[in-house]
This record gives sequence, C-alpha cells and structure tokens, in this order.
Amino acid sequence: MAKIYLLNNQKFDGVINLEVFKVKSTKYDIDCSKYDALVFTSKNAIYSLEENSIDWRSIPSYVIAEKTAKVAKDYNANIAFIGTNGHGNEFAKELVPLLKNKKVLYVKALKTVSNLVGILKDNDIELDEIVSYKTVCNDFLEKVELEKNSTIIFTSPSSVECFFNNFKWNKSFKAVLIGKTTEKFLPKEVDDYVISKTTDVTECVNIAKRSFS
Repeated sequence: MAKIYLLNNQKFDGVINLEVFKVKSTKYDIDCSKYDALVFTSKNAIYSLEENSIDWRSIPSYVIAEKTAKVAKDYNANIAFIGTNGHGNEFAKELVPLLKNKKVLYVKALKTVSNLVGILKDNDIELDEIVSYKTVCNDFLEKVELEKNSTIIFTSPSSVECFFNNFKWNKSFKAVLIGKTTEKFLPKEVDDYVISKTTDVTECVNIAKRSFS
C-alpha cells in the first residue's frame, strides 16, 4: 500500500508524520480589554495568548472555522461567531457586517496569505494587529527516503515551502492540498493533486486514503 505523509504533527491511523515546520509563539503583552472583538484565523494564535498569560477569554471571539472554535471552547472563550467557509478572504467578508463600529484586534501569524486585513480596513473596520506566532522550517528534521507512489498532504503554504527545503518531488508522488491558497504555492512539477473542499486536515487524510491508497 502506498504511504501517506502528513506535513504536521497531527496523528491519524495509517499516516506518517513529517514535521517539516515548527510553530513558535512570540513574546508580547497586550490589554485585550481595550477591544470589542478578537479575530482568530488559527488555533496557534489562541495557544500563543495562553503562553503569554494574556487575559482574553471574556472578549467576544470571531473564529475562522470549527477547528479553531474547538480550541477556543476548550479555554472557555466567549465565541461570538464561527466562519462557515474556512478561507481567510471569505471569512473577512462574513466579518464586515458583524464588526461595524467595533474596535477589533486580529491575533495573527507573522506571515499571512489572505487579504483579511485589507478587506476589513477597506470596509472601515477599526482594526489593530498583533503578531502572536511564526512558522519556521524544521532544520532538524530527520532525513527519510520517501517511497515512490507516496501521497503528501500539504496543510499550508509553509508546509509547501518547508517540504521542498528538505525533499525533491518524484513524478510518482501524489498530493492532497488543504485549500486553494496552498495550491498557489506549489511548484510546477507537482501536477497530480486533489484540493480538499474544506480546510480540514481530517478531510485531507480521508481524501488521501480514498483517492490514492
């Protein structure tokens, strides 16, 4: 049976983890009580607030998708809205009518690929940003030989960058992508792939098992 490699540390039966990148929380202090709303597009931003001992849970939280919402719920956050699409630009459009006349803090990554900030500001949303974490390639990744006909699951643009820092693409490989944004970062030699309709790692794994195993 062909091997399935997932480029993060989430565990699934029959799937091999390749942690090609690491998430590192930044150090900061911020008074969230000055804001009427917090915007999250990743669970890593929530973990970062906790690591920095920020008092944030009572502020209404607007989260991009159910996976991020689950983490917020685990911390007893005040969830005001959960996005329905899972993509940054569409999430921003959903937020526009909800955030009118509110002072908003976007708790974000160092690198972002959507135009969420631009869309909100273009619609006169009062928005501040704080960089809460960054993604860095794992320079200490153990060198492994990827078997021919393997399926690689790319879960973000960073996973694409860091994978190709460590491995060369074989024409026999297949790929599953978590979304269209990740697709934009693929090199041209990756031409056999499926894009998940939802930004859900579990669904990506299911696609890999159904389509390529």
